[in-house]
Amino acid sequence: MEQIANPFKRAIMAGQQQIGLWSTIRDNAATEMLANVGYDWMLLDCEHTPNDVVSILNMLQAMSTYGTAPMVRPTELNGAEIKRLLDIGAQNLLIPYVQTAEEAAYAAEAVDYAPRGFRGMGGSTRANRFGTVPGYFTNARDEICLLVQIETQKGLDNLEAIVNTPGVDGVFIGPADLSASLGHAGNARHEDVKAAIVDAIKRIRACGKPAGFLSTDPELNAMAVQAGSVFTAVDVDMVALQRVAREQLKRANEAFK
Repeated sequence: MEQIANPFKRAIMAGQQQIGLWSTIRDNAATEMLANVGYDWMLLDCEHTPNDVVSILNMLQAMSTYGTAPMVRPTELNGAEIKRLLDIGAQNLLIPYVQTAEEAAYAAEAVDYAPRGFRGMGGSTRANRFGTVPGYFTNARDEICLLVQIETQKGLDNLEAIVNTPGVDGVFIGPADLSASLGHAGNARHEDVKAAIVDAIKRIRACGKPAGFLSTDPELNAMAVQAGSVFTAVDVDMVALQRVAREQLKRANEAFK
């Protein structure tokens, strides 16, 4: 199974910090360029973008010759969509808006074959090198990294049960929706939200699982890493593009007008 090994999964399971980038731009050239920047992993998002299975396939292919590990977030907890993403070669999945152990268990079953799960068996897919990987159906789950996203008070209330669900490999804390759920929409820097983030990450690590986080705010990221986040996204491609464009325009206006 070495040809489909998942070094990202092994790294976070070993507690090695993996720095990531959130990608929302639906463009293969941009994906390929960003994969060459040097991030450890890059999230390809379907939940809040126009991306679909076809565009994700193209992005996975664009990233395939680089060292950045792709992570894919489906639109929702949907077994059929998860199956298709796995079949096109996604190995790292981040499932949004998981709130209960039952939902986490469904996600775990969706990424595994029977008898442990219900992933459909496609004999010749990109995931198994079009039927050329010996023992794929027996060993594939070992190289799939299932991450679930906690972003509500309900999810926090059920956190240990979710983290300890068999098949869940790691847990990600989403600060944006969490801020709304806690009554401070859009304000992840509110003291209540920051306290909840730190507490959640520490609880995840106490259960022996890797924790993840995303923010474009260096202070929040430092806080999360200090609490124990081991797969940490530090920027969003669309946000970074706009930030650099605005800075360039500001410098030009100051210099030339």
